[in-house]
Amino acid sequence: MDAKKVKAFARAQGADMVGIGSIDRWEGAPIQMDPRQIMPEAKSVIAMAFRFNRGTLRGIEEGTFFSNYSSMGYGALTHLYIPMTVINLSKFIEDHGQEAMPIGHLSPWRAIDNEGDLRPFSRPVAPGRAQPDVMVNLRIAGYLCGLGEIGWSKVFLTPRFGPRQRLGIVLTEAELEPDPVMEPGTLCNRCMACVKDCPVDAIKRDQSVKVTLGGYDLEWNDLDCQRCAVGLRGGVPVEDEEHANYMDTEVYGMKVARGPHTPWRHKPQNLYKTGQAICGGRGCLRACMISLEGREVLENKFDTPFRRRPAWSVDWSQEDDATSSG
Repeated sequence: MDAKKVKAFARAQGADMVGIGSIDRWEGAPIQMDPRQIMPEAKSVIAMAFRFNRGTLRGIEEGTFFSNYSSMGYGALTHLYIPMTVINLSKFIEDHGQEAMPIGHLSPWRAIDNEGDLRPFSRPVAPGRAQPDVMVNLRIAGYLCGLGEIGWSKVFLTPRFGPRQRLGIVLTEAELEPDPVMEPGTLCNRCMACVKDCPVDAIKRDQSVKVTLGGYDLEWNDLDCQRCAVGLRGGVPVEDEEHANYMDTEVYGMKVARGPHTPWRHKPQNLYKTGQAICGGRGCLRACMISLEGREVLENKFDTPFRRRPAWSVDWSQEDDATSSG
C-alpha cells in the first residue's frame, strides 16, 4: 500500500480530491486541535474534498428553492456521503495492517466551541493530555494536506471547485508520501467580494487572524461566528423586541429579525439536524465563487455564468410596520 493506491481508492469511493500531509506538519498545534492527541503514533493525515454541486445553490440564487442546498449540499454530505467514504478508506488501510481513524464533518462533543474557547463540561483523563473531544480543524488539515488554501472569508478554497466542497479526513499510522502545501494567495486575491456580500457583516475587512502553517504565514478575517450563525439562518441581529419575530429564541443572546436575504416569515425547520443555510453563503460561498469563476482560475468550468439575473432581496419593512401597528 502506498499513497497512489490510497488516493485511487478514496476517489473510487467518492472523494473528489485527495491530499496527504505528514504528521510533523502539525508540530506546534494547539493541544485541543492536535491529531497526535487522538492517535499518538499517527504518521499521516489524509484529507478529502467532497464537492457540492453548483446546481444545489441555484434555488437560493433564484429565491425559489432553499431546502436543496441545506439537504443535498450540506446535510447529505455531512451525515451520509462523507462518513461512508472515510469509513471505507479506513477499512482499506486497516486491511493492509495499518490502523486508521475516519473523521467526518461532525464533532458535536468537541471540547472547544466555534471560537476556539474551551468548554467546561469535560476534563483530561491524565495530566498533559487534551480534554475530550479533540477537534482537528478540517480546513487547516485540508491546507496541510495540499488540497488548497484558506480564503479571506475563512472558507476553504481548492483550485478545482473554489469554495464548493466539504472536507473529511483519515488519521493513520501508515507512513505515506505527503503532498506539497499550496502557497497562500494562489486562489484568494483579497477581492473582498465575501465582505461586501455578507448579509450580516460577519466577515471583517480590517480584522484578521495570522498563523504560520506549513512553512507559510497565513491570514484570514477574524470571523464573527455569532453574527454568522444568525445570518446563516436568514436573520439579522436587532436591538429592539418589536421586529425580533424571525426565530422563537435568541441566538447567542441576540434578538433576531428577518433579513432581506430570506423570503421566510419565520425560520424554517432544520434539515439533517443542522442544515439551515438560508443565506446560501451569500458572501463567503456565492460571491467568492462568482469572483473566482470570473477570473477563470478554477478547473471545474461551466458554459454559463452562475449569476444571470440581478441578486434578489426582500423588503420586509412594510409588513413589519403593518404588524406592529395593528
